[in-house]
Amino acid sequence: MKKAKDEAVVASPCVDNCCLNEDDVCMGCFRSLQEILDWGGADTSTRLEVLGRVEERRKG
Repeated sequence: MKKAKDEAVVASPCVDNCCLNEDDVCMGCFRSLQEILDWGGADTSTRLEVLGRVEERRKG
């Protein structure tokens, strides 16, 4: 999937501390396993949505 030149790059929240809990959520970055797998092909909008869910999980 080719991204537009002006599309912002959203960095991965990965902190190289990968350990999934019983709900398949990484205890390092708080992404679900599926979100981790999909990250590379995700567009900016999707990545920002994931980061929003990450913040909710981190607080949670």
